[in-house]
Amino acid sequence: MKKLISSILAVLGLSHPTIAEEKQFPPVPQWRPDFSASIESQLERMIHYTDQERDLAQFINGTIVILEDGLDDSKAEQYAKEVLSQIVNYHPDMNPVNMKDGNILVQYNHPAYNVVLTEFTRQHMEVIKSKHLDALATDEVLITGLGQNKFDEFGMQALYGRAFMFMDAQNPNVVRLYRKNSSD
Repeated sequence: MKKLISSILAVLGLSHPTIAEEKQFPPVPQWRPDFSASIESQLERMIHYTDQERDLAQFINGTIVILEDGLDDSKAEQYAKEVLSQIVNYHPDMNPVNMKDGNILVQYNHPAYNVVLTEFTRQHMEVIKSKHLDALATDEVLITGLGQNKFDEFGMQALYGRAFMFMDAQNPNVVRLYRKNSSD
C-alpha cells in the first residue's frame, strides 16, 4: 500500500516524507572521517585531563567514557556501551571545550568524550572545512553565534570529533580499559 501511494505521489510530482522516505533513527551524520590522531594519543590526553584519577573505556574510533568506580572489565564495557547508546538514541547534545593545552574536548550529556588534538587537525583543516556540514546528523540544526549551522574552525573541529562518537555508537567496540591504579 505504501508503495502504491508513493507511486501515485511521484506521478503527481509530490512526495510525503513519512511515506516516500523512511527516516533513519537514530539520525547519524553522513561523514565518517577516515583520518584521526592515534587513539593512544587521545587516551593519553584524557588521562591527563582526569588527573589520572578515573577509570576510562576507549572505543575503536577514540570515544572515551569515564567509568563508574569499581566496575570489573565486563561491567565496564557494558556500562561504556550503555553510555553511548543513551547519547545517540536520545539527543546527542555536545559541548566542546577549549582546553588549556589548545586541544578541544567534546563533551556530551553523559560521561563520554572525544579528544580533538588540534596539532593533528591543523594538518587536515581543508578537508574538515569542506566536510564539516556532513558531520551534522540527519535534519540537525545547531545554532552558533554565526547563525544556523554556521561554524568557525573551533566548531568545525568539534563536529569532526563528534563524528567519531557516532561511528563508535553505531559499532560499539571497546578496545582499551584504562585503570586509574595502573602503571601504564
